[in-house]
Amino acid sequence: MIEPIINASILKRAQENKLIEFSIVNFRDFSTNKHKTVDDTPFGGGSGMVLSVEPIYLALKSIAGNTRKILMSPQGKTFNQNKAKELLKEEHLVFVCGHYEGFDERVYEFVDEEISLGDFVMTGGEVAALAMIDAIVRMIPGVLGSQESYEKDSFFDNYLDYPQYTKPREFMGLKVPEVLLSGNHAEIEKWRNEMREKKTSEKRPDLLKK
Repeated sequence: MIEPIINASILKRAQENKLIEFSIVNFRDFSTNKHKTVDDTPFGGGSGMVLSVEPIYLALKSIAGNTRKILMSPQGKTFNQNKAKELLKEEHLVFVCGHYEGFDERVYEFVDEEISLGDFVMTGGEVAALAMIDAIVRMIPGVLGSQESYEKDSFFDNYLDYPQYTKPREFMGLKVPEVLLSGNHAEIEKWRNEMREKKTSEKRPDLLKK
């Protein structure tokens, strides 16, 4: 699930330019039983299977260096742009992705924090981790064409992005705002800032409270 995403588009270019390294660790490789299983039935009964603590602990122990270990969990704090900027400062991030019913509670003792992508439940943590990785990597200097590419993004400073247009100038009666065709950069910047505030106020007023 992970390899096709990290080996495509911007994440691929970031690796080719030596701006980031990825390593996939499969904790099934650290299972100590003959069937290489990493889950079992829950004590006390119940549906589903629970991921065992031992193979996850051994997998984490195998990773050298000073790491920040993040458990993908619906119980964690919700990921946002500010969290992405915070994690950008870390040298080595480890994302622990579970699957199916959940983790043995003792796994939480061996990670630094839990993060959730939102108030919903997924089959596993892989997609959530990839979304976070993408959000973080695109802010590494040199990954995008310019720093402005991400600093103008929605949520970077708690505002949504301004409206964007390209050719044609008119489509089915819908016209590009005249100010964008004026060549007056001061007026364009003013319009864009006004539109960011207007758009945020209309669509995400909760962001303005921040």
